[in-house]
Formats: sequence, C-alpha cells, structure tokens
Amino acid sequence: MDNRSTFFIDRTQGVFMIIKTVSLRHGFLLGSVLATGLFVSASAVAQSAVTQQTIAIDLAAQPLEQAITQLATQAGLLIGVDASLVAGKQAPALNGRFTPLQAIGQLLKGSGLIVIENAPGRYTLEAAPAGHTNSNTEAVTLPEMKITSVIDPDAPDNRSYRRSSAFSATKTDTPIMETPMSIQVIPRVVMNDQKTTTIKDALENVSSVRPQSSLGRSNAFIIRGFRNGRVYRNGLVALGLSIGEESMFDSANLESIEVLKGPASILYGRIEPGGLINLTTKKPRGESYYSIEQRFGSYNSYRTEWDGMGPVTKDKSLNYRFSGSYQNNRSFRDFNFNDRVLVNPALTWRPDDATELSLEVEALHEDYQVDRGLFAIGDRPAPIPVTRSFIDPDDPVDTHSRVNLGFNLTHAFNTDWTLRNRFLASFVDDDNTSVKPANAFTVAQFLDPSKGNRTYLRNIFSQISSSQTYTTNFDLTGNLEFLGTRHQTLVGFDYLRSTGTYLTRGNYLSPVSGLEIDIYNPVYGIDPSFYAQALATPFPAGENHSFSKDEWYGVYFQDHITLWDKLHILGGGRYEWATTGRGRGDSFRAAEANLPTRKDNGFSPRVGILYQPWSWASIYGNWTTSFGANNGVTNTGATIDPERGEQFEAGLKAEWFDQRLTMTFAYYHLTKENILTRDFNSPDPFAVAAIGKARSQGIEFDLSGQITDELSVIGNYAFTDARITRDYSGLQGNRLSNVPEHSGSLWLKYDIRHYQPLNGWQFGMGIFAAGLRQGDNENTFALPGYVRLDAFVAYRMKLGPTRLIAQVNIRNLLDKRYYESTDPFVNAPPRAGIYPGAPLTILGSLRLEY
Repeated sequence: MDNRSTFFIDRTQGVFMIIKTVSLRHGFLLGSVLATGLFVSASAVAQSAVTQQTIAIDLAAQPLEQAITQLATQAGLLIGVDASLVAGKQAPALNGRFTPLQAIGQLLKGSGLIVIENAPGRYTLEAAPAGHTNSNTEAVTLPEMKITSVIDPDAPDNRSYRRSSAFSATKTDTPIMETPMSIQVIPRVVMNDQKTTTIKDALENVSSVRPQSSLGRSNAFIIRGFRNGRVYRNGLVALGLSIGEESMFDSANLESIEVLKGPASILYGRIEPGGLINLTTKKPRGESYYSIEQRFGSYNSYRTEWDGMGPVTKDKSLNYRFSGSYQNNRSFRDFNFNDRVLVNPALTWRPDDATELSLEVEALHEDYQVDRGLFAIGDRPAPIPVTRSFIDPDDPVDTHSRVNLGFNLTHAFNTDWTLRNRFLASFVDDDNTSVKPANAFTVAQFLDPSKGNRTYLRNIFSQISSSQTYTTNFDLTGNLEFLGTRHQTLVGFDYLRSTGTYLTRGNYLSPVSGLEIDIYNPVYGIDPSFYAQALATPFPAGENHSFSKDEWYGVYFQDHITLWDKLHILGGGRYEWATTGRGRGDSFRAAEANLPTRKDNGFSPRVGILYQPWSWASIYGNWTTSFGANNGVTNTGATIDPERGEQFEAGLKAEWFDQRLTMTFAYYHLTKENILTRDFNSPDPFAVAAIGKARSQGIEFDLSGQITDELSVIGNYAFTDARITRDYSGLQGNRLSNVPEHSGSLWLKYDIRHYQPLNGWQFGMGIFAAGLRQGDNENTFALPGYVRLDAFVAYRMKLGPTRLIAQVNIRNLLDKRYYESTDPFVNAPPRAGIYPGAPLTILGSLRLEY
C-alpha cells in the first residue's frame, strides 16, 4: 500500500486541505476529509440540489491544477486529485453556465482523467482506464470502499490565514464575498503563530477592536468605538449577564474567532451596536489527530496545551475531541499571578447523512490575583514603573470557575430545508478580595495632597458573584428558486434567561487608616486583621446583596436573494421582548423580593445589498439598527429606557492571488442612544445615568491570506472618530474613552518550503500600533500612543510518523512602555484603573503532532 498526497478544495472553508491517503480497491486513491467548524453532513445533503443547478463559470486558459482550484472556489465543491496527475497539464478556457459536473468534464477534456462523484458536491479525479471514452459529463459510480486517512499536520488548512465564510454574519454558510457586511475571521493558525493564550491578543489582528479590561481580566472589548462586554460562543451568549464577573477567555479550545462589525441584534438579540465577537470551538472529526505542546518563558510562565480527536466507532458515526490547557505564570506586575486549567471534551454523533448531534462541555477554573492597575497624575499616567502594583502580597487568592454545557442538533429534512437547534447552559462563579484605591472621582481623593500627592489612600474590597444562564435558539434555513431568483431563507426563534447574585463587603468608598502607601517608595505588608474586618463589614449596609435577572426572547427572519449570480440582497428583521431588573437588600432573598422589573420590546431591521461584478470583487452597503434593554437604575431607583443603535455602512471586498488573499475596506456611520455610564453626581457607586447619544464613524481596512505559498499576511488599519454628541452633564464633543483615532497592525509570516536546505523554517514579524486615547469620557487625561514590535521563529521537523515544532516568540521586541486601556468604571474609576502592556516577553514552545 503506497501513500500519496491528494489535494481537496472546499469553498466552505476557503482553504486547501492536504491529507494522506492509502491505496483502495481498483487501484485508485481517495482522501476523506470532514470540514472544520460548521461544515456538517447535513450540509452535504443540502448541497446535492445545488450541484444540479447551473452556475456561471468564467475561467481563463491556465494550468489544470489552478483551474480546478478556481472552479471549486466558484462552485463550492470538494475536488480531490493526486497532484502528480495534473502536473504539467493545461485546461481550456471555460465561460458560460454549467452544472459543476459539466464544468469539471470540460476542464478534463484531453487530460486523460475522469471524474468520480463520491457524494453530492464531492468529487475525485482519477486516471482514465485504458480504452475509456467517458465524456465526463456524468460521474463514474464510486465502488464500495473502506477509507483510512489521517490529517497531515502540515496541510495548508493548518497554515492558511484566509477564511472564505463565517457563521456569525448570516447564520448560514454564505461566503464572505457575498455577504453585505464587514466580517473578519482569525483562524487557529494565526493564534498558533502568535502564541496567543487569550482572545485579547488574537483580536489585535482585527480593525477597530480594542481591549478594555477591568481588574486586568481582559473581559470586554471596544468595537467601532462602543464597549461590548458580551462574547458569544458558537452563536450563543458565552457568559452570564450578572455584574461583577471578570472572566478570561482561554484560546486553547478555539478553532477561530469571528468579528461581525456593526449592529447584530437581528440574529442575536441584545448586543452592542459596535459589533459581535463569536468564538468557534474545536469540533470532533472522523480523522485521528493528536498534539501536545509545552510553552515556557518570561515571568515563570508555563503552559501545556493538548488536542486529540478521532472516531469512536468504526463507521465514524461517533467521533470525539478532547482539548484543553493548563497554565501557571507570574506577571510583570508585582504580586500578580494566574493558575488556570481548561478542559473541553466533545462528542459528535451522525446517525445518518441528514442528522448530526454535538455535545460539548467546557470547564475552566483558575486561581489568580486581581490587578488594580496604575493611576493618572494630571493628564497622563503616573511616572512610576509599570511593574509596580499597589495591591498587597498577602492579598487572599482569588478564584474563578466557569462551566458551559451545550449541544448542537442539525437535521436536513431534504435537500432544501435544514433545522438547527442550539442550547447552552453557563454557570459562572467568581470570588475576589483585594486592596484597592479609595473610590474617588479625582486624583486628590486617593492621593493625599497634604503629603505631596505621593501617599496612596486605600481600602479593602471583596466581591462574590454567581450567575446561571440558559439560552437556546431554533433556526430553519431553506433554499428556494422563484421567478429566476435564488433565495437562502432563514427564520428563527431564541430565548435567554439569566439570573445572578452579587455580594460586596468592605468599605470601598472611604480610605482606611493604616493602609496608606508611598507610591515612589512603597512598603508592603498588611496586618491580617484589616482583611478580617473588611470581610465582616457589609457595604453598603443593608444593600450589599444584589439579585439581577435578564430574560428575553425574539423571533427573526432573513432572506438572502441572489439575482444573475452577481447581485445579492439581504433583508430581514427581529422583534424582541426583554425583561430586566436588579434588586438590592441585606440578603439575596430580600434583594430578589425588591427586584424592580422593566419590560421593553422593539423591532430591529437590517438591509444590505452587494454587487459582485467580477468573481474577485464585491461592492456592498447596509443599513441596520439594534435594540438593547438597559438593566441599570438611576440614583432615584428609576429604570432607564433601552439603548438604540443605527448604522450606515458601505464598502469594498476583493480576493487576489487565486482567492488566497482577501481584503475588506469599509466606511461606517454609527450612532447609539441611552448609553449607560456611572452617575458621577451620585454618591451611590451603583447609580448609572444615560449619557445621551454618541456617534462613531470611520474607515477600516482588513487584509488576510497568502500572497504566495510561502508568504502569509494578516493586517488592518482603522480611523475612528467616536464622540459624545448629546449629554446631560456637558460632555458633548468629548471623545469616547479608550478609542484611538488611528490604530492598526501588520503581521507577516514567511514559511520556507521550496529551498531544501532551509525547508521547515518559519519566520514572522508584526507591528501593532495605536494612537493617543482619552482615558475617560470627561477627557481629563490621555494614554499616549504606541508602536509595539513582535516576532517569532520556528522550525518543523519530522520524527518518524510525528512532527515536532520548536518555536520562539518575542513580544514587545523593543521593550516599549505602553498602556492598553483604562477601567470602564466597572471596578474602579478610570483614573485609578490604568492597565499597562507587558514589557519585553520571550516565550519558547515545543509542539508534537501525530
């Protein structure tokens, strides 16, 4: 039995997939592949109707291998062939309307090859038997066979920076080039190359996305100027909606990260108008694959990642996957550390070609120390080392745990209609106690002016939060033809219920005598009695227990209409009902009894149009709105009207270098009303007020993919003008906090593959930059701009049937001092919650794949 390489082309993933195959009966070879992410067996059933339709094909005369690649991309097919069979052969020009099978047959004329249909939309090309006269307009019947295959760890799907489709935009497999919205995808390979451990660092590769930490926990992001504290996981809310939770998102179990720009309420309900972040987790497949990686580096950092998958049954109807990580590290920040473990077992069952059920469990637990950050003096961060922390080495260890239980059921009723049901239950608990700055709105209130503004006034604060969230949706998608137009229709329903408790202790408003510290010459060590006293002090007295509740459900519809294979019209809307409230008391029972209830409902439409004059270029525009109920209360206890968002967007998309490189250029104008912010005029730290109205407008440029087989790139640039346009307290005209006017990044990777002495070496370098940012909405201080340089080098070597990858990454190569963000007043005033970026950091890793 001999081994050969076979390439497959699949538009649903937008990448080549090279796999190892073994000889089969009748002497031909066939690779077997299961597409990653959302490509399931049910979609193959639905594909059969598409493969019987004629589509417009426009291919120039060119080498046969390139022609097959372009045909697969245009028609959305899987085409497999031994690369040696097409080497040196030419394909004729092809222009007109053909079924996919007819098009393949035309390309193979005179090549000595035949096409074999393995399943709807999946074909293999083989050498024609002696005397064969098949015209290739019909497929050869595939003999019964047994297939054995393993994924090649060096396959292009493991190294391509490009993705051609994304679930988040339409909840379908519509190609990005046909979607009239801006959507960016960060594939797993980018996370591997940059050695990102959390989604914060990965999202630096997307325009207009900025982190905004609280307690240094990287739990929220600013998208197109507006803060979004809600992250989605496989299309459902990833965390509870209670206050006080500061979760990290580890990257070990992620296949990709999708960012949909602009309002997404039509499909997802209450989501901020700046955009949506959706995490796509790793899924089981029928091929055996295992990897284990050990990382080690600066600040006593150790991390182990693992990933294993394969079939449970011989017929591959039941498959498993088990991924996860363990990380233990100190920090460049004094007294900070993290000890985190993540496990993610999953099973996928395919009882027949039309049905798939996936079950998944994600469990995370970590011991950590919160980071209270630095502070501002005057209009800039204080001139003290970024390593200096004003918590205490004797702070109690903080804990965080999260469990996600989910399933995904897909059933194809026929070739046109498919039903998908998703469910996710999330349970989140967090307990942290730390020394913090005396809560204040000006520098003078936590720096003692009588001692030269060098004495830092502190107190001790403890918070315990817990939430339970249950969310589900039902999506029915169908493919229709009507009066010469093609329709991809979606109707759906979703429901979410989240309850949470929140307990606070310690006097976090007033300075506690005996906890003062000199910012320039700190002396650490706090008597344990201070902690005991804080934990025994309910604060605010009689109201330190909170109970919150969020419940909403919505119905939505969407129709993607295609005319003449060039014009795409996307229209739809959502009607939503939301109930929110938060009660406070001296116990959780009392807080629940005091729960105020506010009910809101609203309609959110979305319209988009895209014209694709050539297969490589698209012009698009959209108008969309959003609806988000507010669950805060004012100083008088009144509830607040729901937030409303509206966006106009226009842009251009292009694919170059045989669809290997994608580009999106967008202009947008986005407004949001009734934005919640802390009420600075209230002594109640939980009181909020509607800031009024804010506007963000700008341009974005995103680029990702491969320029050549060896050179990969992912980069972005954003110009963002985000300002407050209406406000009760005179903030009109101020820039929104933490939003740079100019920002961007460029990451390049060179993978040597065609120079034998150096084959296996990889080199990469990236530049990440952001301009000056206002630290708060009052614009009282600013974070200076920065440019950070990162780099890596790696070497891949074969060790028998396995592959070893040794890699070294350097972050902040030039050791620049910079600041990432300020606290959004979730756990500290922005002036007392400035989070610096890490200095020069070196990370080494060894990865074994087999």
